[in-house]
Amino acid sequence: MDTCSRLVEGAVSRGFDEVAILATRTDRTMVKLANSQPSVTQRWRGISLSMYLVKEKRIFILEYRPAGGDVSEKEFDTILEHATVVQESPFYAPLPEPKPVEKIEGVVDKRVLEYIRDPVELAELSIEAAHRERIDYVAGTIDLWYTEKALATSKGVALEEGLTGLQVYLRAFSEPDGSGQWSTCSTSIDIREIEKTSITASRYAAESKGRRSVEPGRYDVVLSPLVFGNILNLVARMSSAFNVFTGLSIFMKNKPGDQVASERLTLIDAPRDRELPGATSFDDEGVPTYNKPIIDKGVLRTLLHNSKTASKLGVNTTGNAGWISPRPWNLVVEPGSYSIDELIREVKRGLLITNNWYTRLQNYVEGAFSTITRDALFLIENGEIARPVEKVRIADRLPSFLKNIEALGREAHRIMWWEVRIPSKLPYVLVRDVGISKHML
Repeated sequence: MDTCSRLVEGAVSRGFDEVAILATRTDRTMVKLANSQPSVTQRWRGISLSMYLVKEKRIFILEYRPAGGDVSEKEFDTILEHATVVQESPFYAPLPEPKPVEKIEGVVDKRVLEYIRDPVELAELSIEAAHRERIDYVAGTIDLWYTEKALATSKGVALEEGLTGLQVYLRAFSEPDGSGQWSTCSTSIDIREIEKTSITASRYAAESKGRRSVEPGRYDVVLSPLVFGNILNLVARMSSAFNVFTGLSIFMKNKPGDQVASERLTLIDAPRDRELPGATSFDDEGVPTYNKPIIDKGVLRTLLHNSKTASKLGVNTTGNAGWISPRPWNLVVEPGSYSIDELIREVKRGLLITNNWYTRLQNYVEGAFSTITRDALFLIENGEIARPVEKVRIADRLPSFLKNIEALGREAHRIMWWEVRIPSKLPYVLVRDVGISKHML
């Protein structure tokens, strides 16, 4: 905090009108697993600095990692020399005044700190649990971290907090062609959840051997939380008011109060969910965070705002700042009442899709997207799993996908991996009439 406050004072004394300094210190360990053994253990320690500077409504943002922790103020003078050649920002709004912030309790787990120093036990547990099923080998990563962040602004904001995090994803393989993946995340160590991650991946691998092709068409699909989370990460980012302004959202033609999804879907931005590692008590402008529905029973309730986008629309910020674009912190989907087996029994002919990647948007406004399935994939016939099938491509539009949500599972799963970047807590889902095409490679 001392460094942040000193930099704020230094920038103001040099002539900047407004300043915010965000410092993040990270201690992180990642174990990579390959061929059912730890292959690489990496350790990072460092500090990153983000600087927000305003001169006559001209905005400058710097991000760098100071060598050895030394922080220089000479960049301020360089920016001031060139400030007049930069145009005024059309999104400029003053930084917010300080408000009381209620800290989130219970987001630092001493056991995470211990495993950061020595993660071998978690790696061995993940491998052993995976081999309780009939598989050949397992791969994946175990990622543990502790972050401290401090924020100071020229408006008088002075805030800091710490958080521990865990992210695990395991991918199991069963020869000749079976594979399955699962993931979990948390702010604390949950041994049973780590075991469950390995076992789920291995069961899907063992059950998906002997794949055959399936014809393209329109299918009812049951999606795992990995797939559902990947697609809802797209939807949540589109709820950023900045993305609405810049044409990168399906909500460009909508306003809060519009029906945009099935009434069965409630999607919440949940920065104060202490189980999820995106938890934070304040945003990058020092505004207190709070949980809020993005979509409530199918109705668009909230666009996510920082002070700039809120000023444009004449509303209040939602505590989701990024300095450029507002963003969701954690995502929570309210579960339904179905077990996985009950969701499958609702399908006459369809697919159970457990994983996906390479999700791409062809048109942001219309929400035209495609994604490739990965790992275990099953044909459903007459309410039962018929056989494993080869990978396919999902090709549809987000608005129709959201409106065709038919039912949700009763159990929520914490998911985070490279295709689900926003920590998410969500169930399996049944979606009707989804476009499926062949994947040619």
